Amino acid sequence: MNATTGDIRTRLPAWRLLASHSLPHRGPLLAGGALNLVGTAAGLAQPLVAKQVIDAIGVGGTSWSPVLALVGLVVLSALCAAWGTYLLERVAASVVCRARGNLITRIMRLRVDALDRPGDLISRVTSDTTLLSGAASQALVEPLSGALMLVGGITLMALLDLPLLAVTAGILILILGVVGLAMPRISRAQQGVQQSVGEITTALERALGAFRTVKASGMESAEISRLGTAVDQAWRHTVGAAKWAALARVSSGLAIQVAFLTVLGAGAARVASGDLSVSSLVAFLLYLFNLGQPIATLVQGATEMQVGLAAVRRMREVEDLPVEAEGRPTATVDKPVYRQATAAFQKVSFGYGEEPVLREVSFTVAGGEVTAVVGASGAGKTTLFSLLERFYEPSSGIVTLDGKDVRQWPLAELRQQIGYVEQDAPVLAGTLRENLCYATQEVSEQELEHALARTRLTEFVANLPDGLETRIGHRGTTLSGGQRQRIAIARALLRRPRILLMDEATSQLDAANELALRETMTAVAKTTTVVMIAHRLSTVVGADRIVVLEGGRVRASGTHEELLAADGFYRELVGSQLLSGRRA
Repeated sequence: MNATTGDIRTRLPAWRLLASHSLPHRGPLLAGGALNLVGTAAGLAQPLVAKQVIDAIGVGGTSWSPVLALVGLVVLSALCAAWGTYLLERVAASVVCRARGNLITRIMRLRVDALDRPGDLISRVTSDTTLLSGAASQALVEPLSGALMLVGGITLMALLDLPLLAVTAGILILILGVVGLAMPRISRAQQGVQQSVGEITTALERALGAFRTVKASGMESAEISRLGTAVDQAWRHTVGAAKWAALARVSSGLAIQVAFLTVLGAGAARVASGDLSVSSLVAFLLYLFNLGQPIATLVQGATEMQVGLAAVRRMREVEDLPVEAEGRPTATVDKPVYRQATAAFQKVSFGYGEEPVLREVSFTVAGGEVTAVVGASGAGKTTLFSLLERFYEPSSGIVTLDGKDVRQWPLAELRQQIGYVEQDAPVLAGTLRENLCYATQEVSEQELEHALARTRLTEFVANLPDGLETRIGHRGTTLSGGQRQRIAIARALLRRPRILLMDEATSQLDAANELALRETMTAVAKTTTVVMIAHRLSTVVGADRIVVLEGGRVRASGTHEELLAADGFYRELVGSQLLSGRRA
């Protein structure tokens, strides 16, 4: 979905947006509806045919035609109902599938700053879309057949006996008014249920994402309590929705039962007085009894519609979130050749809130060099990488790659030039090969072996039970921090980037592996520009250029020796080893 289409959809009323999910499946939807209508018509004819059977018996007739016609109508009604229900269930499954696909596409194209509650977004994909199942199929079609049966039944009841119909209508209107009062409350309660389910998913994702920290801190009880609060909130909303839904269902059933008993008594009196035949009373009672189904269908359809509207409102909130203008990755972008890129920050300012993180930052990253960025925690180091990757847009100033504003680059092409090793060095559940080749379309075995050797992973892979096909646990829990970092570096190198961004990429490496990695970076710099955020003195010393950030500004830049001689703040950092390893 493009941005313009998304904007139009988010402005639609919720009920029209709900209907739009069904439009792509209108063929099977109309077929299922038509079958339901045929079955309904067959059901409407049954009491009249039953009346003919009773009349024939009453006069001593022996014709089997009405009996056979009644049997045929019953069979036809059953077959149409079964086939129509199958088609509608298929439409429901297709609606859920399409809605999930659209939401997943939207979420994967969100801007980084929009992804603050991943657990809640997961809930909308898994839970909320399920609620569209009935609302976008049965709730749109079955009430039509229910309305036809209701109107048709009332019309035929009027033809049979108007006084009895008046009694029936009075009772139904009185009791079913309660149903109308319950519908808005069901919608509000159901929306609360879905919000609470999102809270549960968010809280659970939070706890499981830091499971070892929770265990090590002895905070299981605290997390259980936090989750329990969310579960209790969901329970309260669910009970509220169930209360009003039960009231609606009981009211519809009660209306039919009270009307049936009243009509039975009044009808018997009219039969006794000779104003009504027994067969007409039986037919009237059959129609009254059959009214229970369309009324229940209408009530259920209205309830499902409220549930669906609550779900579609939450889904629409996802469509309101900002997406990257050119977030669609493309396979047509060629692999970048080994040609170093240059990057520059020209009076760049940026802040996540009112307080700026970067203040008119200006410096140039020369091609083919290793540039180190140092500074205390919160100085804005990681933010520089985020701006170059266009995860965020600068408040003012320009970030360029090869002299071209990064905002003028096609987004997929821009990111194809960049290799990014994050501070946390995340790995994904799957095999080691899948993780290494994650960002690359085609990797030869020779390239893979070379990347493993450069990052000192060859021996590690050789000792794994299944080599590169060994499965890695969720978030790499089976790996050490240093192994995750080396895998992330190898993954970035396999992209053959023109500029390699390394955010604290050596923080969890031992001295031997760090030395090897420094040698690798020196070799990589012959074909790739390297920019690293570092807090270890040993990593900084070998850089061609060091940029010192303080309070969101560039304080100084130069080689290690030049900065030691000219900048007191840098000397303090070196002397105290306070080059922060935390995300800025």
